[in-house]
Amino acid sequence: MATSAERMRAWQGPALLSFGFRPFFLGAGLWAVLVMLVWLPMLGGDMSMPTAFDPVSWHAHEFLFGYLGAAVAGFLLTAVPNWTGRLPIVGWPLGALFAVWICGRVAIATSEWWPFWLVALAELAFPVLLALALAREIAAGKNWRNLTVLAALGVLTLGNGVFLWEAARGDYAAGGAGLRIGLAAALMMIALIGGRIVPSFTRNWLARRDAGRLPSPVGAFDRAVLAATGVALAAWVAAPDEAATGIALIVAGVLNVARLARWCGHRTGAEPLLWVLHVGYAFLPLGALAVGAEVLWPGLLGMAAAQHLWMAGAIGVMTLAVMTRATLGHTGRSLTAGQGTTILFVLIVAATLLRIAAGAAPDHASLLHMLAGLAWLGAFGGFVLLYGPLLLRPRGGR
Repeated sequence: MATSAERMRAWQGPALLSFGFRPFFLGAGLWAVLVMLVWLPMLGGDMSMPTAFDPVSWHAHEFLFGYLGAAVAGFLLTAVPNWTGRLPIVGWPLGALFAVWICGRVAIATSEWWPFWLVALAELAFPVLLALALAREIAAGKNWRNLTVLAALGVLTLGNGVFLWEAARGDYAAGGAGLRIGLAAALMMIALIGGRIVPSFTRNWLARRDAGRLPSPVGAFDRAVLAATGVALAAWVAAPDEAATGIALIVAGVLNVARLARWCGHRTGAEPLLWVLHVGYAFLPLGALAVGAEVLWPGLLGMAAAQHLWMAGAIGVMTLAVMTRATLGHTGRSLTAGQGTTILFVLIVAATLLRIAAGAAPDHASLLHMLAGLAWLGAFGGFVLLYGPLLLRPRGGR
């Protein structure tokens, strides 16, 4: 049987289609830039689109299900072959899957022109096809451990469908159950996958430096934290305004802070590729604490701002961190962040903090929203400029 490397070498077409991370990471970066370039004038009332969604719901959908869908696909299409020992999807089948993702973006942006069923079909085709492809590989490789990741992808797809249904009814979908379902699924992916890669990468880096104490191994405590996190997020999806939900979220936040503290993140300051993973994961418990507090004491920060600790922080920072690291590793570059990459990480964290500040200082919200958007554009625009050439060229190409 051919190896993954042999299958990639056998592909004679564009390098972009030689491995799953290439088209989807580039597509995610470009889409993060385009959505923000459209969102900022929409926020100021200076631009409109032929979408059936209200502006905030379009913005939320295209980040949570559009951008994140591409980032997750790029990661899983690269990681699952490593997990299962199966061959990666390359070439024109990969290109077709990427084209289906693009069709979803166009369908949502122009959804005012089409019947709902056609928009839903165009949008949901991508995550369903992705899940089927991954399920086939996991089953063929008997890699049952990773069915939990596939289940989270299924819940993310369910959230997308509910979001579309709410928007079709004329509801404010950005505040509905679909967003909560999708966001909860994304956070569980971070808790599951981040809980593997963050301590693992940190352990390997510290061990090479004979740097003393290493991250604690995954064990019963981690499983308890994951269970508590899942319960809290399920409560938030089902009953977002109940006091018990707020308490559960705060408990999950505290437990995840304790989990993160076991990974020796304070000793990774010399390598931005590592500390950014710890910072990205930290936004998961910070968001849980903020959303839980907002449920119990409404008006402290504003629910939208609190949720952005999860959306811009946990999702935005963690996905950018993973995309940069995976691109460097799979294109044969050294796993260390240069000055340009470090600036990207600073900008994405700044974008998150500025967005939170907009909720805390409503008198300056317009300025802070604009600054947050510009920092976001700097982070993802910089990613496209710095990493786009690596994604478009063959491994080791100059």
